[in-house]
Amino acid sequence: MSALALLGGKKAKRKSFPVWPYYDKNEERVLQEVMQSRVWWRTPGTKTLEFERDFAKFHGARHGIAVTNGTAALEVAMAAVGINAGDEVIVPDFTFVATASAVLFANALPVLVDVDPETYCINPDLVEAAITPRTKAIIAVHMGGHPADLDRLCKIAKRHRLALVEDSAHAHATEWRGRRVGTFGVAGTFSFQASKLMTAGEGGMIISNNDRFEVQARSVHDCGRMPGQWFYSHYIYGSNYRLSEWQGAILNVQLSRLDEQTKRRHQNSRLLDRLLREIPGITPQKLDERCTRSGQYAYIFHVNKKEFAGLSTGRFVEAMNAEGIPNQASYPPLHQLDMFRNGNYRKCLSGRQATGKHAFLKQKFPATNRAAWETVWIPQPALLGDEGDMREIAAAVGKIQENAKELA
Repeated sequence: MSALALLGGKKAKRKSFPVWPYYDKNEERVLQEVMQSRVWWRTPGTKTLEFERDFAKFHGARHGIAVTNGTAALEVAMAAVGINAGDEVIVPDFTFVATASAVLFANALPVLVDVDPETYCINPDLVEAAITPRTKAIIAVHMGGHPADLDRLCKIAKRHRLALVEDSAHAHATEWRGRRVGTFGVAGTFSFQASKLMTAGEGGMIISNNDRFEVQARSVHDCGRMPGQWFYSHYIYGSNYRLSEWQGAILNVQLSRLDEQTKRRHQNSRLLDRLLREIPGITPQKLDERCTRSGQYAYIFHVNKKEFAGLSTGRFVEAMNAEGIPNQASYPPLHQLDMFRNGNYRKCLSGRQATGKHAFLKQKFPATNRAAWETVWIPQPALLGDEGDMREIAAAVGKIQENAKELA
């Protein structure tokens, strides 16, 4: 009988990983409080307001605006920085579709650029090369919890007078030079969807230290109202992106655990770095020395199939799952998504922008393709385990390598 669990052997993982989402009596208590108060709506409530203030303070920001989800956070941010039809916003090709669709929602063009081949975050050199007179903003995605090069991106944004928005959906509590992300640009956006580092099933947040941006963003998220004005005054175009009191209450409890959980994920990931580097063909996502703490939404590593008997990434993942190690699917490159390949994205554009040639559709994006199709992602709940869990993960990878010829 083979040693591999996929072929009938025993699993490498002998005990269960921590469950997710995690909750205890504190979530139960605050939900009871909301229910019994009969104030379930954010506008007259206090729970979501408290969460906005606490989350912003935790990340070193003056302002926090809670919204329905992470996609909504990006959409509101685009509106609040003044992105309009005909504008361009530079985004990484390696990200979730919302990073680009939020730009299209503003009737602007997302200009796709490749990522750094080691961190999988947006490549600053390619950002600068992509700037045109129509460029109005850059969205930096902190991939897997690892921050993009904020030193370079802040300088580029300042030099070209562009808005820098940090898509921090993976990066709650991540630090760059000891400072928490989401505060380097005009705004940072976060997601509280079920797989994220803290969750209420859905939810999102925008943080900022820019007072003018905050007024615009708060108005956009609340039907165009302005703070302190009559309820039925609507000063700009906005929509209803408000978060409920239920979610605000849960998320503030989740926030109380975030610091400790982040320390554990970061520490366990550094142990995995050491263990997996000993296995030929395994290259962990690079940790930039300026990243003083990673939120570690996922542990990402590249698999060189030449060291695994030519095994495909899909087959490798199948073997990992059989050994008891969970996997989270990597993002496909944006430029390969149907809406870009079939031209449907142009329906959001107007004028020459809708009919013109877009150079990024002809580009190769080698780093993104490598990241999308040759990396394996271990989801964040597994990183909340102990040292034994990390060693079992490494043992599973080593076991697959030793027996790769059987799978290939």
